[in-house]
Amino acid sequence: MHGLTGYADRWSVKQGEAIRFMISSAGCRDFALRFVRHICADPNPAGPGYAEIPMATAMDGMQPGKEQPAWLGSYGHVASLPADLRGGVRLSATIWPTTPGKGRQGLVALRIGLWTLALGIGRDGGAMAEVAAPVGTCVRAEVPCRLLERRWYDVTATLDGDGILEVTQTPRAPLGDAGEARAKTEPPPAGAPEVFLAALPPEGIGPASGYYNGKLERPAIRRLAPSNATLAAWDFSIGTQTQSATDAGPHAAHARLVNLPTRAMTGSNWTGVVHDWKTAPDQYGAIHFHDDDQGPVGWSESVCLSIPPDWPSGFYAARISNDAGEDYIPFIVRPRQPQSEIVLLVPTYTYQVYGCYVRPGRGAEISERAAAWGALRETPDMNPQFGLSCYNNHSDGSGVSLVTQFRPMLDTRPRQFALMDPVEGGSGTARWVADTYIDQFLSTIGVAHDVITDHDLHAEGVAALAPYRVVIAAQHPEYHSERMMQALEDYLGQGGRLMYLGGNGFYWRAEPSQDVPDTLEVRRAEGGIRVWETLPGESYHAFGGGYGGLWRRIGRSGHRLVGIGFSTQGRHLGFPYRFVAGIDDPRVAFMTAGLDVRAGTVFGDAGYMGGGAAGFELDSVNPKYGTPPHALVVAKGIVIHPDYGWVNEDMLTHRHPLPQEDWSCADMTFFETAAGGAVFSVGSMTYAGSLMIDGGNSLLGRFTANVVRRFADPAPFPLPVAQTY
Repeated sequence: MHGLTGYADRWSVKQGEAIRFMISSAGCRDFALRFVRHICADPNPAGPGYAEIPMATAMDGMQPGKEQPAWLGSYGHVASLPADLRGGVRLSATIWPTTPGKGRQGLVALRIGLWTLALGIGRDGGAMAEVAAPVGTCVRAEVPCRLLERRWYDVTATLDGDGILEVTQTPRAPLGDAGEARAKTEPPPAGAPEVFLAALPPEGIGPASGYYNGKLERPAIRRLAPSNATLAAWDFSIGTQTQSATDAGPHAAHARLVNLPTRAMTGSNWTGVVHDWKTAPDQYGAIHFHDDDQGPVGWSESVCLSIPPDWPSGFYAARISNDAGEDYIPFIVRPRQPQSEIVLLVPTYTYQVYGCYVRPGRGAEISERAAAWGALRETPDMNPQFGLSCYNNHSDGSGVSLVTQFRPMLDTRPRQFALMDPVEGGSGTARWVADTYIDQFLSTIGVAHDVITDHDLHAEGVAALAPYRVVIAAQHPEYHSERMMQALEDYLGQGGRLMYLGGNGFYWRAEPSQDVPDTLEVRRAEGGIRVWETLPGESYHAFGGGYGGLWRRIGRSGHRLVGIGFSTQGRHLGFPYRFVAGIDDPRVAFMTAGLDVRAGTVFGDAGYMGGGAAGFELDSVNPKYGTPPHALVVAKGIVIHPDYGWVNEDMLTHRHPLPQEDWSCADMTFFETAAGGAVFSVGSMTYAGSLMIDGGNSLLGRFTANVVRRFADPAPFPLPVAQTY
């Protein structure tokens, strides 16, 4: 485990407001603290120049350390069920196990003091009933037939008043074996039991043990004597958008769901007729639990900082260090009141969805270079206790759809690099570090600007953008909520100007939880370049209930918003752009002011990301998907490379409907909007890495500066004459 790390309680904070930092220090070592503002967060010695500015506070210096754990595995918990079990008890559930051969897993478990009764899956993969007594003895009955993966079963465990322990499993379909087993032990003791769902009671210092992988439906507890009566019956089809499992029994023993199990899952009675859980909630009575789910880790506060009113808006971090480790906990300072007419919109939704992306072997791969560069060395694969990203699969093979910001995201830090750049001298940067290139570039060319985040945009809607004449979308704004997409559309409708300086943007839907606001949900429905896909019937978000997947499929294609959309991806390599005939149109004369530019001129042939401005993931125009008819393509970064392939949502047959140069490219696009605004899009994830070449004075840098300055000019952009397009 990382010796010293932490997280903040928010992505951004206004001047004069407070931000809290939760920090874990191995061995409770004290740690040194100071705050820095990043001008450039790229640690590459051959890069544009790493620069952090110390920001003095009264808290600078040594702080007391506290070791705080992170526990994986989701489950349900009831602190106390007010019931007497001494006459006997039956535990039951309907299950869809995904790793029945993985060892002991709890389904429904009770604990009274040191005594436990559990219904679960045994060591050999069959249904199990188990009683552990205070004296340390354990009696177990296990069905000798292994449960089949991803098949529905009814399972029960009964302990009667004479101490007879019995377990049964019954398949819901012809495939799979039924069976039962018995053992003799002592009857239940007196006392109100603590209840665990999808896990066993703790066997060490963790909050639980024996975490279950699979769907759980209709767990219930019945008393056998003196009267056969329901004590608890959890209905997971109720409260789907919450982290509380409703008990329909007489005691209303609602279970607290821990570590974000996945809801809105098809149950054993799903017919396939409906695919929206809101239409037939009774068919969505299952929750999918995972032994590697991770929710908010729940650390206590270590430091609370009130942001001084004179700190400029920008990229900041709490820098912590001791002999066990070093870390930077990033955050954005936004102005209390807008200080500029330009704002950089930092894609923190995308940061969070990618955060904790476990790439096996990545820590070892980058270790030597990280040491040479003085970069941060810790990676998610070295720290699995912090969970996974939406680009990982759970241990049972299902996709990760829920991610919290309340945990250390070790791949979303300043002074780090994301991958081994294949180009000599390349930085291999992404996300936070790559977006500081844009911030640095704007400052270098003397353009004052504020900085806000996606989370601000979702919280405030178009009001977050309305004070600004220009909004600059950063290097990789891939994930957006419906509220964010509407806000951007409304902003353009009011005459705003949008510059999109990245690639693979406005692609997937991601929705936050109302119950756990720090959490985002992604459902990968239908098409899209993706590492996993939703199962049939499970494409609607539990959070908000909206249909998941690509914005193009949902009806809000990025083409409509910014003129272009994701069309190809490949290795982290950058290639040049070439101006095309559109650059000669008088509508875009401002772009080439003072430059020796014409159709055919090459630019962007150097960069700190892959060696060029057009690369990695690229966006192109397509009127079919919503590119406005008056949009001008002023330059193209065509990438014909064996590693660059099309996105699958473009494909209806085995042949692409367009020539390769029209989809394997970054289309630099411009168009005016109805209220005097405009949109400029570059369509490449490596473009940001070329902005600071030659200190921002390259042809690409000067060209981009021309666009920024014209977009900041209050003179409206007139729409072209309609009949000519």
